[in-house]
Amino acid sequence: MNIAFLCRHYGKSFRGAETYVRELSSHLSRLGHNVKIYPHIFSGIDKSTQILISTNGRLDAILARFWCLFYHAKLIIPGQSGPGIDDRWNLWCFPDTFVALTDFQLYWARKANPFVSVVKIPNGIDPAVFNSQVTPLKINISRPIILIVAAFTPAKRLDLAIRAVAKLKRGSLLLVGDGDQKDYLIQLGNQLLGRRFAALKLPYSQVPQIYPAADLFTFPTVPYESFGIVLLEAMASGLPVVATADPIRAEIVGDSGLFVDPTDTETYAATLKHALNTSWGKKPLIQAQKFTWGKIASDYDRLFRKLCSQ
Repeated sequence: MNIAFLCRHYGKSFRGAETYVRELSSHLSRLGHNVKIYPHIFSGIDKSTQILISTNGRLDAILARFWCLFYHAKLIIPGQSGPGIDDRWNLWCFPDTFVALTDFQLYWARKANPFVSVVKIPNGIDPAVFNSQVTPLKINISRPIILIVAAFTPAKRLDLAIRAVAKLKRGSLLLVGDGDQKDYLIQLGNQLLGRRFAALKLPYSQVPQIYPAADLFTFPTVPYESFGIVLLEAMASGLPVVATADPIRAEIVGDSGLFVDPTDTETYAATLKHALNTSWGKKPLIQAQKFTWGKIASDYDRLFRKLCSQ
């Protein structure tokens, strides 16, 4: 089957949507599909495309809808933007199927546009790449190490983690990523944590090695973030998680971590301490195994065949 992805920043950044396209396209190719990736609708999409999957929203989503109508293809829009105005817009572009990443988003999408078919297929993890047997990078800060892998942007709320870890008597914070808030976060981290803080920018090939170097993963993102593939990467590497208390993070993390309102600095710090002092066993690994890209690619394969049979 001929499959095309639209992904504006593919190959330029390694955030959630780009990881989704890279991993899903690779696993679909292994199932025998002919997969191509384009930055936008004006990139000369192969006219024999049967399924178009657009991670680009707004104007590109509208144009993708018209392209599919003209060339008799099926349009799938995955909910990578998260419940909010962008995915509401995507839903009202009337894709053939909107893919929700969680149960919460599934129910939200069905209310946002009851006239569009909505199915749930989450994002995933490749356990061959992210696992506890990977050789860890050497990090020159004191343990225990609390890790965040994320874009340095306001929506990730990384400053809240810095302030919370500063309340702990022991433990360091390691930020891995890049973004517009880089200078601000480094200044704040050095001011509040001193030698107990480090910020790194790593090539994607080294990211699997950073998780085994840590003792705990935390993710204080806004409640409306669509998913958080880094949560799966952390759990697949054996790390427990402290995440924002919202339905999306609760579904992803399950019993492999604790949940908190990160804007409450004192409670956030106490929750981090509690997580560090808890024996988690294999709970993170077991939870991550529910989200393998192989299984997710098979779910998409069934969706493709259903759409093309209609």
